[in-house]
Amino acid sequence: MRSQIFLFGLIIIVIASCKVYQAQPYDFPNPVDTKTKEIEYQVKKVYDLPKQDVYASNLFDGARLNDFKHIKGELFQATISPENIPINKSPYYAFQLWSNSSKTIELELNYTHSKHRYEPKISKNGLDWKVLDKSKFRFSKDSTNAFLTLDISADTLWVAGQEIQNSTHVRNWCKAKAISKDAKLSSIGKSKLGKDLWLIDIHNGEMEKKDIIVILSRQHPPEVTGYFAMQAFIDAILQESILPTDFRKKYRVLVFPLMNPDGVDLGHWRHNAGGIDLNRDWAYYNQPENRQIADYIVRTAAENKSNVILGLDFHSTYHDVYYTNKGIPAHLPHFKDYWLEGIHGAIGENINERPSNLRAPVSKGWFHTQFSAVGVTYEIGDGTPRDYIKIKGKTAAVEMMELLIFK
Repeated sequence: MRSQIFLFGLIIIVIASCKVYQAQPYDFPNPVDTKTKEIEYQVKKVYDLPKQDVYASNLFDGARLNDFKHIKGELFQATISPENIPINKSPYYAFQLWSNSSKTIELELNYTHSKHRYEPKISKNGLDWKVLDKSKFRFSKDSTNAFLTLDISADTLWVAGQEIQNSTHVRNWCKAKAISKDAKLSSIGKSKLGKDLWLIDIHNGEMEKKDIIVILSRQHPPEVTGYFAMQAFIDAILQESILPTDFRKKYRVLVFPLMNPDGVDLGHWRHNAGGIDLNRDWAYYNQPENRQIADYIVRTAAENKSNVILGLDFHSTYHDVYYTNKGIPAHLPHFKDYWLEGIHGAIGENINERPSNLRAPVSKGWFHTQFSAVGVTYEIGDGTPRDYIKIKGKTAAVEMMELLIFK
């Protein structure tokens, strides 16, 4: 009997010691249904128009082309449809064009559920991109459709709304960052379609009780300008100069550079493979990407007796803007104001801050409700010059490090 009581007590102790750390739900005032919804997959194929000697393809990760046909003369039409509806008006497109002979064609971008958003970009190799000359780009009378004048030949021409940065590009960038002695790369889980959810864990020395900064990117597939700013931000943190070296000794940075690998590779306008906007799933974690990443952050903080003090979520929109939370967080109560002031002083940026109440289940609200941390949605404009994005991302990181080192 005593042995049974002892064994039962031992089991209770073991169970109690094996804590399960999970992100807690939060009832935001404006809830969003994030249960999985059906999506429509684009047909992957080469569109073969031999009579016109024009060909189009969406046979690569990150492509978006739902139909391609000849209209008349040198006019062709590319149909661009979303993964499901309703959806944010962010009609993304990406495809390849070629011909056996050199010729000039006019291409209509036919959007089935939105008006044009992204300035067309072209590339000869899918890596080096430039904006299509404005003289070769016009709108229909109602601004719904766009018309491009394109020179094509046997050399493949890539056409896209934003530079293609699919999961392979992101993985290669992550591996390059992991060369640093203070950066460790791992996959903390899988997306709905089984793709890796990458983590770059940046720190130097012991992890216990080290305050944590969390960086998120690419919840929305086409938002590559925010991703570019995130890259510059992380590059600054990983430099081997005095400030970042001291910062890595004092703080830990968890970087999730590609939250939505399925949506990115499927060429989605907005959603993941579950047909959901991931940046509305920070209340009940119905999608596997949010569930795993949120739980990982919570568990990591708890197991190391650490505080999550800051969460930055990199996005893109029509212009540069910082979405912040109204209300003062327990951690870093004055950080946000000093940080934005520092960025303004360093590069002269006219800071566009948009504070809001904690109403919708987005990441910046989640950082506040889950950890009493500062949460910021860091938005970069679709057309913000790429060189300036690098300067801005680096400056934001430097100003953050200086503030946190001396706090």
